[in-house]
Amino acid sequence: MTNRTELKGRWALVTGATSGFGLATARAIAAEGGNVAITGRREDRLRAVAEEIRARHGVEVVALRFDVRDLAEVKAALTGAPGLLAKLDVLVNNAGLALALDPLQSGDTRDWDQMIDTNVKGLLYVSRTVLPGMVERGSGHVVNVGSVAGHQTYAGGAVYSATKYAVRAITDALRYDVLGKGIRVSNVEPGLAETEFSEVRFKGDVARAKTVYEGLTALRAEDVADAVVWCLTRPAHVNVQSVLIMPTDQASAHAVHRRK
Repeated sequence: MTNRTELKGRWALVTGATSGFGLATARAIAAEGGNVAITGRREDRLRAVAEEIRARHGVEVVALRFDVRDLAEVKAALTGAPGLLAKLDVLVNNAGLALALDPLQSGDTRDWDQMIDTNVKGLLYVSRTVLPGMVERGSGHVVNVGSVAGHQTYAGGAVYSATKYAVRAITDALRYDVLGKGIRVSNVEPGLAETEFSEVRFKGDVARAKTVYEGLTALRAEDVADAVVWCLTRPAHVNVQSVLIMPTDQASAHAVHRRK
């Protein structure tokens, strides 16, 4: 495709980039020649990822340790990185998590707060900080990482699903806000993907986490990263609004084929 949007030399900010979708996406953008600013809360992992990407792909990498739930930290980190906000072409809002599978009537409100603060408010805080520069320059691309849970709920997933429905609503509304300003907005929404997601959800219970993927071939983080890069590299006049990406063994949030 001759008018493909190239990522070489451009700058992308990827949140939650120390593992899973975020790590795979940062690597995939760098493989296209894009420079990446990566965020996370684990400083040792951030440093290791930055060094790996820099060594493998020869691009510029900025590592920013902050918690997306803290607006003051978000602003300090992003404004404190020299010149970053003035040159960001891409924002991938990936940071997010699910916690527990408890019924609403017995759910832990601290889990609810963490999911809402990370998946919704964190996405809003980072977007609010980055978008003014994109608007001023008249170009940019925001990719939010949603979920099939933003389309279909399931038992024990009330709050997590609510956050991903919110991501879908924010993504759709943002297109109105930036209409005519040269900014594209996409939502990449995975189904079952084997990352640290379930280990986080079950708070380190590795055995329970493994049962989520038993008997099926789940998505890999790289599959989701491919979808993100595909959205980013469409011709400038093309905006991929949503990609709902599922493993072949999954038809919906509720219908999964498991081999014996």
